[in-house]
Amino acid sequence: MTAHDGRTLLAILFGGRSAEHDVSCVTAAHVLRAVDRERFDVVAVGIDRAGAWHLHSPHGDAGALVATGEPWGPSALVDLSHTRDTVVVPLIHGPNGEDGTLQGLLEILGLPYTGSGVLASASAMDKGTAKALCAAAGLPQARHEAHRVDRLDDAELAAIAARLGFPVFVKPANMGSSVGVSRASGPEDLVRSVALASRHDEWIIVEEAVTAREIEVAVLGNLHPVASLAGEVRPAAEFYDYADKYVSGAAEILVPAPLPDDLMEEVRGLAVRAYEALRCEGMARVDFFLEEGGRGFLLNEVNTIPGFTPISMYPKMWEASGLSYRDLISSLVDHALERHARRARFAPR
Repeated sequence: MTAHDGRTLLAILFGGRSAEHDVSCVTAAHVLRAVDRERFDVVAVGIDRAGAWHLHSPHGDAGALVATGEPWGPSALVDLSHTRDTVVVPLIHGPNGEDGTLQGLLEILGLPYTGSGVLASASAMDKGTAKALCAAAGLPQARHEAHRVDRLDDAELAAIAARLGFPVFVKPANMGSSVGVSRASGPEDLVRSVALASRHDEWIIVEEAVTAREIEVAVLGNLHPVASLAGEVRPAAEFYDYADKYVSGAAEILVPAPLPDDLMEEVRGLAVRAYEALRCEGMARVDFFLEEGGRGFLLNEVNTIPGFTPISMYPKMWEASGLSYRDLISSLVDHALERHARRARFAPR
């Protein structure tokens, strides 16, 4: 493609090899429909489940990704950038998309991209690392432990149960969208939950179950991030699982969350603190538990590539805060260009 009226070219990357492939495709379809076509030209680059890259029509259905597009590869992005201003929009959730690996590739290719950089992406994706960094920053969290699965025997599982009690939630350390997450109410459940989580990662998180409201905040920006009004999720299932997020949409979503002003400002401030503790840039959704009558807000996790589906919280919270979906995408591109220019000032080693 050649330059056209000075418009920036957005390369929408979606799909990928992780268990969150389908979520990524749905997210990309939503973004493709919303992009400001008066400001941007668009190419859609789908990565199939085998890892092959394909160039798709930007007007096609990204939610029905198949390997029918023109075969492509990362080097083609560089070819595009030689002819015009290009910004990559990674919408690949989970491993090899949200964990810093793709961001590292884009850094090597010298391309600006939306969202966080390598360090923040990797740190936020690994729940054990993220929790350790946020604990060091003084952020409140539920009791939890990180474990390598191959070191867990019956005695160690019993010791974990003795320390944390039941019920607990067991999660893969490097996965999102609630994939591989389950609730364990007793020793036999714990064994099954560990087996489920270990299908997705060699490290797992075991976390105490808390009786709490689920509060989320959208954060946007680079050096001076700002927080949206908070939203609340009231799950239809035992917890806010994959089906509730992306299939049934049965959860009750309240945006803005029904919080008094002091708690609203408190959670927005905590969200920015977590964002900065992990050195996030561009965007992130920061999730909390609100343990009323107890410990108050407890940080759950930071998501550096939050979903953009029609029922996703991140765009809903910004819309409630006065930023439309289309303008949100444009703002993310602006932040990508700002960071790329800022980082380019540093001399190569």
